[in-house]
Amino acid sequence: MKAVIVCASVSHGNTRRVADAMARVLGAKVVSPEEADGEELAGADLVGFGSGVFYGRPHRSITDFVKGLPGGRGRTFVFATSGLPELPPAPFTRPLTRLLEAKGYRVRASFTCRAHDTWAPFKLVGGINKRRPDAEDLAAARAFAARLREDF
Repeated sequence: MKAVIVCASVSHGNTRRVADAMARVLGAKVVSPEEADGEELAGADLVGFGSGVFYGRPHRSITDFVKGLPGGRGRTFVFATSGLPELPPAPFTRPLTRLLEAKGYRVRASFTCRAHDTWAPFKLVGGINKRRPDAEDLAAARAFAARLREDF
């Protein structure tokens, strides 16, 4: 199985750490939206898209990248890291999932975990979730990737 993970990790490297944990299990290459190669993605069996969460949404670089993708039928997954807890009626991964599905991609699964966040009010106290993603979060990311791999 050939896998690629497109990851926007711009603040503390949290999302990249999660992407790297998944990549080790999947044997995937991790790239930023700016580094992603359309031909490589088209040739992959599985493509992941992940981002930190900013004001409740994925980073603009990842949403702009997904908006620019040609229509397709490939298998994908989405993931996100966030300082604040996810609200069940509005999952952080929903915007990416909807964009991908509108283009014809099949989103197999999604993953989220908490991460260090120094957004405006939290910056005053040095941020929240300072030690996350932690070993448990990264183990959960690896287990998620293992389930994706088993689906093939």
